[in-house]
Amino acid sequence: MTNAAVPHVSTVKALRAIVAGWRKGGSRVALVPTMGALHAGHLELVRLARRHADKVVVSIFVNPAQFAPHEDLDRYPRTFDADLAALATIDCDLVWAPTVGEMYPSGHATRVVPAGAAEGLETDFRPHFFAGVATVCTKLFTQVAPDVAIYGEKDFQQLAVMRQIVRDLDLPMEIVGAPTVREADGLALSSRNRYLSEAERRIAPSMHAILQALAQSLGAEGARLTAAKADALAAEAAAKLTANGFGKIDYVAVRDAGTLAAIDKLKNGARQGPLRILAAAWLGKTRLIDNVPG
Repeated sequence: MTNAAVPHVSTVKALRAIVAGWRKGGSRVALVPTMGALHAGHLELVRLARRHADKVVVSIFVNPAQFAPHEDLDRYPRTFDADLAALATIDCDLVWAPTVGEMYPSGHATRVVPAGAAEGLETDFRPHFFAGVATVCTKLFTQVAPDVAIYGEKDFQQLAVMRQIVRDLDLPMEIVGAPTVREADGLALSSRNRYLSEAERRIAPSMHAILQALAQSLGAEGARLTAAKADALAAEAAAKLTANGFGKIDYVAVRDAGTLAAIDKLKNGARQGPLRILAAAWLGKTRLIDNVPG
């Protein structure tokens, strides 16, 4: 099927035929993996992809393998027609929109289960998550065979895991991270923001402000920063989230920006290089995540 402005295909055979034609013409190909419900942040990923390649493929697939039974798979927003309309306003060459049956045909039994950067943080609360993400993304990589794939820094742990997979599996491609796109008040753009009530939406930007304040406190420590001090400052930030109206705080953590290793696992237990502050917390029935450089 083809939209007047943006072609889209739903079979691997059709996808590979189009990409093969591009390759024959010498084009460099970029992939932007998404689950749809596109917003301005996704469109920035596409714009960045265009700067890295001649042809841009945007995948739209709500991946059931990364949702636990109690999570929001059934109510996750699906806005395919609106997504196509949004992509028609920018320079997208193809939408790859497989069905669940095309992505996971009968008898599918292979999973990619990452460790390293996938350990801790999200995995502590969603143990199923990164096996589902790693499996579907590895399949996307083999289906599209891109030269580069673009991931947003908002999902910073996912970005680290994708870089690790490409490195560990010797995939002939590059992972590029895109800066988080935010509302004017600092809230990171997310498809799940539409779940927030008006009152929750007013509270939500405080997460970014609190993480920025934590980054300033870490910076003030400089080379003196230890694991114990970082943990204490992170605990203070978590308490501030609670005081601002957030419910359950899954984590506020200070990690090595490259490996996501805890500071206490680094040499001498002290700061050795760039840090990243990552957080996940509940606001009503909506789970928000965010991160900032440390």
